[in-house]
Amino acid sequence: MDEAAGGQWRSTIAAAQAGDRHALDELVEGWLPLVYNVVGRALNGHADVDDVVQETMLRAVDNLGSLRDPDSFRSWLVAIAMRQIRDRARRRQPVHLDESAAQEATDFAELTVLRLQLEGQRREVAEAVRWLDDEDRQLLSLWWLEVAGELSRRELAAAAGISRQHAAVRVQRVKERLETARGIVRALDGACPDLREVTARWNGRPDSVWRKRLARHIRGCGYCGDTREAVVPAERLLVGIALVPIPVGFTLSLAFGGKTAVAATATATSVGWSAKVMAAITQPAVAVTAGATFVAGGAYVVTQTPDAPPPRASAPTAASTARPPSSPPPPVSPSATPAPSPTPSQTRKVELYGTVVDAVDRAPDPNAEPADLPRRPESGITSTGGAHAVMNHRGDSVTLTGQGYVLVRWQIAPQYRAGSLVMPAWTGLKGKLFHVASGGGRRMDDRVSSTDASATGMGNATTGYAVPPPGTQQMWQNEWFYVDGSVTLTQNERGADYNLSVFPSSWNAVNEDINFGPPDGATRYGLVRDTGKDDTPVPQYATRATPTDAATVPQESRVQRS
Repeated sequence: MDEAAGGQWRSTIAAAQAGDRHALDELVEGWLPLVYNVVGRALNGHADVDDVVQETMLRAVDNLGSLRDPDSFRSWLVAIAMRQIRDRARRRQPVHLDESAAQEATDFAELTVLRLQLEGQRREVAEAVRWLDDEDRQLLSLWWLEVAGELSRRELAAAAGISRQHAAVRVQRVKERLETARGIVRALDGACPDLREVTARWNGRPDSVWRKRLARHIRGCGYCGDTREAVVPAERLLVGIALVPIPVGFTLSLAFGGKTAVAATATATSVGWSAKVMAAITQPAVAVTAGATFVAGGAYVVTQTPDAPPPRASAPTAASTARPPSSPPPPVSPSATPAPSPTPSQTRKVELYGTVVDAVDRAPDPNAEPADLPRRPESGITSTGGAHAVMNHRGDSVTLTGQGYVLVRWQIAPQYRAGSLVMPAWTGLKGKLFHVASGGGRRMDDRVSSTDASATGMGNATTGYAVPPPGTQQMWQNEWFYVDGSVTLTQNERGADYNLSVFPSSWNAVNEDINFGPPDGATRYGLVRDTGKDDTPVPQYATRATPTDAATVPQESRVQRS
């Protein structure tokens, strides 16, 4: 703990050891974010994060009386967290350590990007963590806090249970692997046609096999290996970065081994300090602070309250390049007799939002920069598929809930099966859904080969092409949507072979994607479809109904208000 704060925490720890419940509250509340970040990053948001955080704080509270030097509290607490992480790894079978076992858990890399609003290379570093092995992520969780100013190297080594010299060697190795992973993230965000072929059968979940395979491709690829901007060392990007805030709805409950308050108090005399704490919490629920409560039964509860709602979206500053021309209203004849207004019993007004702009449109000029992208409120999107859902087969689906931006990335594989495309469908819509932008550096019907003039993202003359239904909007590599409510996206593949990757994302990511154009190595700039209002287009094949077969959703994309 740094010297500036040492005096404050020294007295707080001493008071908590003496049984002061307010001091204990302050201690838990003050250090919970650090533990949450260590555990969350080490496990990359696995479903076990909450349990490991709970166990760490429980052990710290229960053993606080044994801490002799308050100045070592931080390294002592982090060491407890690392022991719990390692114990968890030993208890689990390898298959359970796979992040895919917890698809509904929040991916910590994505949480870091969203909650801290990271952009550019800072976002790249956060997302690269997914490509590290468990042991490397554990050490990285400590090194991340070291370069962010939250831990010293001495504390890092103590928490990892190694010498400072050994810590220096291991940190260097992790940094090298992190740089390799950054290259992979950068390449996957690009538009290399050869890489698309390499990843045709990748399930979208990072692992060591694909890390080596992609790293090998990048080393031999002039496109992927050509960094378009100077790469800033990770430690410089992370200096001064804040801790990721504890997410809305996170609850910490320290139940002291599950004993009732009476039973715990009766046995606590053998452990000294704990008896004083238990004596203080045998009363009915007592609010200690806005975020923490002692409750009967020997539980200490901390609940993160929601953030203030984000500001309303501002009006767009430029017209969307995809907006269709509006028809002028018909002239009104002065002599015309106005028609009587219908009564409520005669008609029922059906309010719609969104526009039908999904007729086939022409690709913009490659060098035409996109219009300004309006900024809509973001409180975050949760996905039943996690931070990166990959839908490979008919019937695969993902449900998106919240308020924010979503990327749907297309991967068409006509070399395996060309022909008619049965488009994905958005069903069970509650709230609003908009198609706000298209990007990825190219439309899927753009050329992808310098040697085969017939080759596009939809196929080539030899293998055949994937063909959307008549009137269907030509998809781009990246299609961006805005959800304010809840909706389910279903993959309806029945003809041509295609995959969809679905990422909850952010306005920053959309804006960065669509402004990456030919000067940067892309085929074309992206396209803004968002007007900032309710007349922004709704994606095709969207409905508030939940049909048995999602492939039966009609193409028209105006949606009735709920």
